[in-house]
Amino acid sequence: MDAIVSVTRDWGIGHNGSLVVDNRADMRRFVALTCGGKRPKDAAPGEVLGTVIMGRKTFESFPGGALKARRNLVITRNESFTAPGAEVVHSVSEALASVADSDPDTVWLIGGESIYRQLLPYCHRVHVTYNDVTVPVDASFPDLDADSSWQLAEEAPGGTTDAGVSFTYRTYLHK
Repeated sequence: MDAIVSVTRDWGIGHNGSLVVDNRADMRRFVALTCGGKRPKDAAPGEVLGTVIMGRKTFESFPGGALKARRNLVITRNESFTAPGAEVVHSVSEALASVADSDPDTVWLIGGESIYRQLLPYCHRVHVTYNDVTVPVDASFPDLDADSSWQLAEEAPGGTTDAGVSFTYRTYLHK
């Protein structure tokens, strides 16, 4: 399983349930990676291009509901929660069991903060869009640069957002 995240300079990821940096290039990269390089609209009817694991709040933040052409797995403690187009599980162990037979290169941890913290130890790689900005946040991702169990393996230029925020793409490997 890999994780994918967009962070600010201080590893912030969200504020009031929303991403803190509007970055269209990052969104395109997210789709490409979580769909194995294909576009969801090019998937055959019913074709699943990958699996995304997320928490309830992350799922609820998607304006269009479940992500297309991907198996959506939502972790929540709320036993009565339903998520149209998604599977609901109630623990990390249940989530891990439900993807145990999946190709680990097609399983993506996508947030939010609590789910990242619980499942990050099970990830092999983390794909980070590093936005060179600091803004108010109320949700953060663990600082991989300060964690000796993670190693920066690659950094590539990203570009600049429409708002003028420069960003890079980083890949970290679990040691």
